[in-house]
Amino acid sequence: MTRLLNRRLAGLGTTIFAEMSARAVATGSINLGQGFPDTDGPREIAQAAADAIMKGHGNQYPPGPGIPELRDAIATHQRRFYGLSYDPATEVLVTAGATEAVAAALLALVEPGDEVIAFEPYYDSYAANIAMAGGVRVPVTLRPPAFRPDLDELSAAITKSTRMILLNTPHNPTGAVFTHQELQAVAQLAIEHDLLVITDEVYEHLVFAGEHHPIVRFPGMRERTVSISSAGKTFSFTGWKIGWVTSTPELTTAVKTAKQFLTYVSGGPFQYAIAQALALPDSYYLQLCDDLKAKRDLMASGLADIGFTVYEPDGTYFITTDIAALGDQDGIEFCRGLPERAGVVAIPSVVFYDDKEAGRTQVRFAFCKRKDVLREALVRLAKIT
Repeated sequence: MTRLLNRRLAGLGTTIFAEMSARAVATGSINLGQGFPDTDGPREIAQAAADAIMKGHGNQYPPGPGIPELRDAIATHQRRFYGLSYDPATEVLVTAGATEAVAAALLALVEPGDEVIAFEPYYDSYAANIAMAGGVRVPVTLRPPAFRPDLDELSAAITKSTRMILLNTPHNPTGAVFTHQELQAVAQLAIEHDLLVITDEVYEHLVFAGEHHPIVRFPGMRERTVSISSAGKTFSFTGWKIGWVTSTPELTTAVKTAKQFLTYVSGGPFQYAIAQALALPDSYYLQLCDDLKAKRDLMASGLADIGFTVYEPDGTYFITTDIAALGDQDGIEFCRGLPERAGVVAIPSVVFYDDKEAGRTQVRFAFCKRKDVLREALVRLAKIT
């Protein structure tokens, strides 16, 4: 037997999140690597899931596109926050988290050899999903300190083989929030070159500076955009894996065609709970954002005091730093040694880059933890200087 792993996935291996989370467990370290909170979301939403289980709601296969209650709630959310109108019956699809939604969209819409432009550094599943679809990944690099998109570089990256732009804003891992002007320029390029846009908006409610602008709202983008989001980041139930797609009937049907052969359905009882969560009052969303902003500020100032170069994020719950000022030049080596040196786990940002030199000394910390945990992590990190 000469070959086992599909050559499209060669070099991907185990995700850095699995590796570093395992190191956190093995060493008893504080895990500021993988992006999950250390407290659960609203108790009434957890109770809604428990009630759904006990009442037999969703314990068997739910409808393939998602339960009607959740699809209605997603459509209402899009109208409430962005003034967007979607038909719950034909333009909303529930998925097993945003990760599956991105995978299904790429598998459905990309032919072998199609080029997919993505802004790097990018979430590692993008690379795997593009590879599985047989697409060609074309990176456009966001560079510190502000990680703004270079629109000239984006324009130059478009060729006759370009099929789509994969857009993530608020952006993981940098925390950049693309501006209205930047998104307008991206939209104009998509229209000019007749490109599709897949937009990952899972951090849409975690914006500390500026404003989240869904690109689908720009003229000419409704018919070419697949918008993706999820409940995990907004409601602190990342393990439930409830995501969704909103798009035109034709694009939604295309994504559903691929999705039905991935998980088919998932999370029946959780779908009922998230339908309720999406109707939470504005005060919930504001408090969530304020709480995370305070944690961002705590980490940003603490890391800077230790000697990290800190790139303060405008959104998400990640903060990117540079370790060169500490005398280190290899983010992977730094992060692999950090549990033993300081009892803290972080993620080397270089794994999110094709241009390895661009991210070689960058390290990402997640600050979606309790403040006492963050303070203890900073105390531990101070030992490395």
